[in-house]
Amino acid sequence: MVKIFSLGVPLAQVAQSLAEHFEVCHGPTPEVRGIAVSGGHTAIDGAFAAGFPGLEIVSNSGVGYDHIDAAALATRGIVVTNTPGVLTDEVADLVLGLLIATVRQLPQAERFLRAGRWTSGNYPLTATLRGRKVGILGLGRIGKAVARRLAAFDLEIEYHGRKPQPEVEYRYHPSLVGLATSCDVLIVTVSGGAETRHMVNREVLEALGPNGILINAGRGTVVDESALVKALTEKRIQGAGLDVFEDEPRVPAALMAMEQVVLLPHVGSASVHTRLAMGQLMVDNLVSWFAGKGAITPVPESSALASKVGLAKRK
Repeated sequence: MVKIFSLGVPLAQVAQSLAEHFEVCHGPTPEVRGIAVSGGHTAIDGAFAAGFPGLEIVSNSGVGYDHIDAAALATRGIVVTNTPGVLTDEVADLVLGLLIATVRQLPQAERFLRAGRWTSGNYPLTATLRGRKVGILGLGRIGKAVARRLAAFDLEIEYHGRKPQPEVEYRYHPSLVGLATSCDVLIVTVSGGAETRHMVNREVLEALGPNGILINAGRGTVVDESALVKALTEKRIQGAGLDVFEDEPRVPAALMAMEQVVLLPHVGSASVHTRLAMGQLMVDNLVSWFAGKGAITPVPESSALASKVGLAKRK
């Protein structure tokens, strides 16, 4: 039976599914041929992979894989997979909830009620979504799902990404500063990594303006947290809703002390339903690979390798 190293703590049903197909190890051994990753707090790079001389595939439960150096692993002939698609709707739902909670101050209003303050007067009036224009940074699967939901709120939508997408009806901005200047809500759904690190910087936040709202459900590294804290402190933007942070699970004390922000502990896909679907796709990638059928959802850095190895295995 193929030996798999399980990194992280999968749901019990996912762990059972792994055990049905593989011999699951909880430490590095030379015989390990695959790694199942649940959670993104361990860096998996060339040095890490060196401890697994027989490693063929790293199957990640999650769309983001900035904790995995897929390019370095590809040079070693190791394929990396992720779980796109199965979490799209869950994360998009969370983004809309986070946006409404931030603009209408729902957590703050609940705290007001629970503290017994309603008996002394009504909660102060809040900002509104009405009349706002929303910019989306990263119009991929999740970004498009967010846009579809926003359309139901009669909100104008624009976007920025690597290149325009002619098939969508939303206005494209070739620069992120241009998008932020045009909009007063900026929603981040782009993935992490060196290419996107601190894309949302002081200049972008300045362009968003004093009525601006920042929502980040992509990766914490996309936002310059120091610049964000400064912009919020100086009221150069109105508020922020954050599900992700630069140094998770550590959140800056300055952010936690602010009343104009809504903070969540990276729960975008964290429902039982969706985490089970993600975990099963993680398992399915491993099963397909070791059945000689290739990887189901290889990341871009692994696509060519996954195809070549998969074809070789099928011969």
